[in-house]
Amino acid sequence: MLQWIGLSSTALWWIAIASAITFVSGIFAVPWFVVRIPADYFAHSDRNDAAYPRKHAWFRWMWLIGKNLLGIGFLFLGAMMLVLPGQGILTLVIAFMLLDFPGKFRLQRWIVSRKGVLDSINWMRKRMNEEPLLLDKHCDTDQS
Repeated sequence: MLQWIGLSSTALWWIAIASAITFVSGIFAVPWFVVRIPADYFAHSDRNDAAYPRKHAWFRWMWLIGKNLLGIGFLFLGAMMLVLPGQGILTLVIAFMLLDFPGKFRLQRWIVSRKGVLDSINWMRKRMNEEPLLLDKHCDTDQS
């Protein structure tokens, strides 16, 4: 089977290790990140660039390039883990969080506005004594 896939056993071991690390870190990272989202992050239809370091232009560019390269790496691993053993969906979610692309904030708002997603996020935030997320009043919240 390894010859059919075209991967060596060493590559499969590295993918298995990456899968285990992604799974374990996801268990801890998801609640950690969800609690750190400002309650009003999705309350506005536009996102400002305050999240990026502004001290030096070269540092901002290095930050963006590094973050996007890491995102591309996670995208590649996640795509591989969809057909090989691993946490492919979780790895792809991490990739899309890291990558910068047009419409990303709108996509994030749409995903968070889904009732089940918003209820889960606010449940985690409530357990950590954080305010629930506020959504933009124009954010599409129906399930269709």
